This record gives sequence, structure tokens and C-alpha cells, in this order.
Amino acid sequence: MKLPVAPKRDLGQHFLVDDNILGVAGRLAELGPEDVVLEVGAGLGVLTAYLAERVRLVHAVELDRSLEPHLRDALAGRENVELVLGDALMLPLEALDPPPRKLVANLPYQIATPLIAESLDGLPAVALWCVMVQREVADRFFAVPGTKSYGAVSVLVQLTAERTGFHPVARTVFRPPPNVDSALVAFRRTRSWGTEYAHLKEVVQSAFAHRRKTLLNSLELSRGGRAEVESAVEKLGLQPDIRAEALAPQQFLELAELLA
Repeated sequence: MKLPVAPKRDLGQHFLVDDNILGVAGRLAELGPEDVVLEVGAGLGVLTAYLAERVRLVHAVELDRSLEPHLRDALAGRENVELVLGDALMLPLEALDPPPRKLVANLPYQIATPLIAESLDGLPAVALWCVMVQREVADRFFAVPGTKSYGAVSVLVQLTAERTGFHPVARTVFRPPPNVDSALVAFRRTRSWGTEYAHLKEVVQSAFAHRRKTLLNSLELSRGGRAEVESAVEKLGLQPDIRAEALAPQQFLELAELLA
């Protein structure tokens, strides 16, 4: 298939071109006619058009302004698509009106992890995520403690949502084909956050900032207050030489409460 534009390597562009994967995404996203959906990384509009045929409104975000003419052509006549041009990590997505209830996207690999981490709290109306990401990232979201994939985003996602679907994606659905495997992963919100999320995120990210070090040392290096950290670890009944990857998500929540 000849693409209408040349993919930009510096943006990590791998355009979705295979319609067959769309049905899987639609099923995992549990699309309905009243849904308001946020799509990040509209690309050539393949997924955007699919969503627009099935939901009430699509907020479609695209960073590459050179794609605007192609997107407007592909989406001509679809009045239920709002095209937003800009960096999804910088845009005030929380101000979208009406607010999206679902995030369904073929996420650019380089922003997948930070975007998901921010959306857990920053987009409180989103109740379901269905995202196509690098397989390694999809595995990381629901990795279990003690594994190599388990990290800060694992803790934050698992404290917020439960996984509802997973589907490996062949490299051939993209042009150009990426050098890594991908997967569709879906998860549903189980917790809403208040002001405590920013503190929780800071504690979790600090804990994993120095993976070779103990939890105590990593937290001290990142945020100081060793005596406070030692007291919290002791109250949780944890060994002083424990590492961050050994704690379950709920233990991180308890740790953050003690360090508040």
C-alpha cells in the first residue's frame, strides 16, 4: 500500500493501514452510539473514521500539522469528529467538551506511558481505555510485582483500573512496519482520584527512580527525608532492604498515605 505521505521517523510514525484490526479494537472498547471518545495520534484517519461511524463524537488529536489536509479529506462529511492539532502531552485535554468517556487510540510509542499515567487522573471522565501500544508497554501496565516489567506505571494503572482485554497485533498492520511487536490492551476504571494522586505518583516514581537501590535509598535520593521513610517502611512491616519492585500496588498506596 502506497501512503499519501512519507512517515516522519523523528515522530515515530507508523500509520495504521489494516482495517481488520479495527473490529478487535471496537470490541475491546465496547463502543456504543452515545460514546464520546478521545483518540490520540489520528495519523491518516483510519481509526478515526471507524470510530466516527459508531460513536456520538470523536476528539481526534494529531501532533503532525502536515497531516491536516489528509485527515480533513479522509473525514470529510463526518460532523461528529473534532480535529485537535497539537501535542497531546501539552494540550488541555481536560477541557474537551463534552468530556471523553473512552480513550481509544493507536498511541505513538514515545508518549504512550506518560500519556496513560497522566490520563488516569487528568481525564477523570474516562472510564475505559483501549490503546494500541508497543507489546512491552502493554505488558508493563499489568505486570506483577517482582518481574522485570513491573514499574511505576504498573502501580498507577493497577491502582486505577482492571484489565478487560488484550490482543497481540501483527507488525504488518502498520506502514512502515515497526521493529517491535504491538498489542491492544483494554482496561476499565475502578477508582477515581482526588488531590492525592499527585503525591502518590511522586512517591511511586521516586521509589522506582533508582531500581538497583533499596526502596529506602531510592526514596531518600529522590525526595529526602530518610527518617520519615524509615518510619513508614517499618509501619508497613517491610524489611529495610526491600526494593520497590517487591511492593504490591496497594502497599504503595499505603506508603504514600504514610508519607503524606
